[in-house]
Amino acid sequence: MFVQSHTPFASLAQESNGQASLKNEPILVVGGEGNKCREVAEAYGFTNVITPSDIYNANPAIWPFSSPFAAYHATAARSLPLPIYSPLLSDSPSEGKYLRISSMFVYNDPRDFALDAQLVLDLLLSHQGFLGTQSSLNARQDLPNCGYQQDGQPQLTFANPDLLWAAKWHLPRLGSGGFKAALEGLWQAITAGKAELKVTMGGKPSTQTFNFAEERLMAHREQLLRRRKHEPQSDDKMERVYMVGDNPASDIVGANRFQSPRSTKWNSILVRSGVFAGEQPPGEDFRPTTIVDDVFDAVSWALEKEGQGKIEPQ
Repeated sequence: MFVQSHTPFASLAQESNGQASLKNEPILVVGGEGNKCREVAEAYGFTNVITPSDIYNANPAIWPFSSPFAAYHATAARSLPLPIYSPLLSDSPSEGKYLRISSMFVYNDPRDFALDAQLVLDLLLSHQGFLGTQSSLNARQDLPNCGYQQDGQPQLTFANPDLLWAAKWHLPRLGSGGFKAALEGLWQAITAGKAELKVTMGGKPSTQTFNFAEERLMAHREQLLRRRKHEPQSDDKMERVYMVGDNPASDIVGANRFQSPRSTKWNSILVRSGVFAGEQPPGEDFRPTTIVDDVFDAVSWALEKEGQGKIEPQ
């Protein structure tokens, strides 16, 4: 079973509890290399996925400083379903005539950081998600949030809030949370500090992500039990989960704060082989059930706690 931070987005391509599906709506997917994140979104069921490469390739003037990336964007780009609005073409945008984005998702770290930031800001300031427009409600002091994000602009959702992550470099590198922090700084400058940037956060440490993971674990556990000819009973619950992670701010905080609706006990195991490399992270929420050197030691510790005996490296 493989679950990534953006896996819960798949539910948005399905109608659920009366909530309208985004399955056929035009969505902007940001981040990742080439078309990888577009292909993931399409695998989730979204049928109208647009990327920054599509937009730039259709109109490079939208961000004139991406010319060094032109060949990269051309390789990844697909034709836009509708043209981008321009006041030279029409007095006002209209549905079905010009490109309108219904929702925005940051699946992964942006490759062309500045282009992606510009497009996201354009849409957050737009009239009803029509790229190339600006809302007349922006900066209205008499409206909530000073009029910003009050005019049907697309919701912005991040799959992962991690500011830092462990890469091949010996020091942690900026992650998707770095892009969010940059957007927040730009938003404060553009709105003169008068408006909050309203976003939806996915990934760890959000409760929704841990609940989604627990549901998947329960379903996987039931499949394993059935393979062993053991039919799961209503009182046959999953008692414990071991969360292994290298980031105290996301992995450990998420596991420690999560209140399982099924009364499952979550144990947090912090490894020193990634973002964290110290002795003990500060703050109660950041403190794990245990700290070990690497993933092997984490699995060994969990198995020993479950009475399976300690395993030794081969």
